[in-house]
Amino acid sequence: MRGHLRERGQGAWELRAYAGRDVLTGRKRYSTRTVRVKGRREAEKALAAFVTELQTSGMVAGGTFGELVERWIETALPGWSPANEVTVRNTVSYYLGSLLPLKLSRLRTADLDAFYAALRERGGRGGRPLAVSTVRRVHSVVRAALEQGVRWGWLRENPAARASPGPGQPAEVRPPAPEAVLALLERAEQDDPAFAVFLVLAAVTGARRGELLALRWTDIDLELGTLTITRAISEGPEGPVEHQRPKTRGSVRRLALDDATVAVLAAQRSRSVEVASVCGLALPSDAFLFSHQPDGSVPWKPGFVSLKFRRLRHSVGLDEVRLHDLRHFVATTLLGAGVDLQTVAGRLGHAGGGRTTLAVYSHFQQAADRNAADLLGKLLSSRT
Repeated sequence: MRGHLRERGQGAWELRAYAGRDVLTGRKRYSTRTVRVKGRREAEKALAAFVTELQTSGMVAGGTFGELVERWIETALPGWSPANEVTVRNTVSYYLGSLLPLKLSRLRTADLDAFYAALRERGGRGGRPLAVSTVRRVHSVVRAALEQGVRWGWLRENPAARASPGPGQPAEVRPPAPEAVLALLERAEQDDPAFAVFLVLAAVTGARRGELLALRWTDIDLELGTLTITRAISEGPEGPVEHQRPKTRGSVRRLALDDATVAVLAAQRSRSVEVASVCGLALPSDAFLFSHQPDGSVPWKPGFVSLKFRRLRHSVGLDEVRLHDLRHFVATTLLGAGVDLQTVAGRLGHAGGGRTTLAVYSHFQQAADRNAADLLGKLLSSRT
């Protein structure tokens, strides 16, 4: 029997049993339990049951949730993108502090439900409520780590599998009005022409932030008036990381540009060439469109763009507008104008022939549907 007994008096016995090795340090671990029984024989039966419990539980006794999380991250990290690593580590750092010291053997679904409820009530900055969407992202990290614990045999079942982070609701799409977009562009042109170009492209192409940051001058054809998206930039632990393909296969696309946008890009290229020349450099053909370096060798950081946009929107009193809302602006404007779903999906880089576009923006197709109804109605009424 891999265990020991110690009588502590008045019918109390301390059970001590081997519980495997620590997954991080390799040291032997032991678990103890105090029971009240009559006599040594009953204590030995209790010890045998205790040993069996530890052997069949599949858990590293005494291991904490924090130890599991760190081991999970270490194991999963090679398959993650840099942005995913940042997201997971930030989630652990910002929200999981109170869970990390808990023993895996004592972590229950009820504990997670109480934890998620507390996050929804006061888990935000300054004790403010935390959005359900954020709580659900926290839950996805917790569940994934615990699921790995089940696969490793540390747990018999995943306590997060039946936990309730909160009702899942699709994020409400709130495209900015054209007047708001124009106000942002006008202020950006006054403050920083290069950033104004970035916003023009966002409002014309509907491209994602990372896709725009990855643009090089070799992706722009000013004569044909086209822009090709083949890469994306994400924020990694050590800074910007360039991916040789954007979010999905459908995200690789060539987009047509109007004459005004082509003129804006031509002016941006002239400024970039001039800056490089002043520094005694020739602008490389594959320089990034948006770079703080004279030779365009390093792209803007995603975090820099987001911060700059927040300051810009605040300066014009549009704090409710997000940078990503410019993508919604493109989609809803085109759908409202009657542009077919597949064309809009292609411009946004949605795969699946428009299924994603339809799921997100179905509500905003009402204007186009109304136009279709009016057209059919006129055709049919013309028979009388």
